[in-house]
Amino acid sequence: MARENVILEKSFKFALKIIEYSELLEENKKYVIARQILKAGTSIGANVKEAQSAESKADFIHKLKIADKEANELEYWLQLCKMTEKYPNPANLENGLLEIKKLLSKIISSSKAST
Repeated sequence: MARENVILEKSFKFALKIIEYSELLEENKKYVIARQILKAGTSIGANVKEAQSAESKADFIHKLKIADKEANELEYWLQLCKMTEKYPNPANLENGLLEIKKLLSKIISSSKAST
């Protein structure tokens, strides 16, 4: 039986929410920000997934660091949306993003410690 992979699951479910939020932005004609959010938000999970077939521990850590960078970029875009009156509030996404960032940080640091 396969072990549960929490970061893989959470980042995938989060990407689905990002797609919905991006579509909401596009409905409001916020196309540029919608694309930035879609790219950064779905890239987190894509890099986590890619890390699962890493060629080495260093490659695994590198791919998770890329996911973390994308999470930081997404945090920036979500803060812009939050601070701009005419944008839908992304508050429900911020908590999920924080949880993913904490998980990534923990996995990266424990992977580094075991090398």
